[in-house]
Amino acid sequence: MIQGIGTDICDVRRIRASLERHGERFARRILSDGELAVWKSRSARWPERGLRYLATRFSAKEAFSKAVGLGLRMPMTWRLCEIANLASGKPVIVLHGGLKDWFETKGWVAHVTVTDESDYAASFVVVEKRAIE
Repeated sequence: MIQGIGTDICDVRRIRASLERHGERFARRILSDGELAVWKSRSARWPERGLRYLATRFSAKEAFSKAVGLGLRMPMTWRLCEIANLASGKPVIVLHGGLKDWFETKGWVAHVTVTDESDYAASFVVVEKRAIE
């Protein structure tokens, strides 16, 4: 059964402006340690690709916070919600710390998709009750 749905569209130009104003400190506030390493690697090879990576992660975390009904208040924090990729490239949500504990006690599972195109990044998250096995 679906527990929540969240969507977000993010203006990549806004993320660029925040990054220019605050530098890496902005990325460190939004990204988990694993995401930060990927962002640095992508940014070093192609800055625009790094920027879009940051924008998709920002968007996906916003969509997740809406789907679980918390917004950005505890236990939801930027760094405790990680958007990773399986070997196939499929994006997945990996939770950490208190957010992981809170989410698991609900018996929920989350599904995420992300996309970006020129000036926008968008995400969609569905949270559902885990099927009884």
